[in-house]
Amino acid sequence: MSLFISSKGLVEVVTAVVLGVLFCVGSASASGMVECNTKDESKYQAKDVLEKQLTSKGWKVRKIEIDEHCYEVYGTTPNGEKVEAFFNPVTLDTLLVARRGEILFKSEEAMKAVSE
Repeated sequence: MSLFISSKGLVEVVTAVVLGVLFCVGSASASGMVECNTKDESKYQAKDVLEKQLTSKGWKVRKIEIDEHCYEVYGTTPNGEKVEAFFNPVTLDTLLVARRGEILFKSEEAMKAVSE
């Protein structure tokens, strides 16, 4: 067994590490980019209501959780894009949709909340 890595093997290792880091950064970056000012959970609509709203529009919803007082949805859009999306839990308005760290949509409400 050799302790040395060929140049091809080194490229593969470096590529795997870089992709791993980008995946971790990309999936966490959207979370810090939006925050809902809806801390009173008694006013939240049920997650099921959001899921039904999205599936009626052709989405496939994998998971819904609460992050930064927003509903965070992991799913697939009607166009087949796997995304992470954030919704106001009171109004169910779409705030942010991102794919692998790339912002596909950001609402005016989300832009104001981050700048304040």
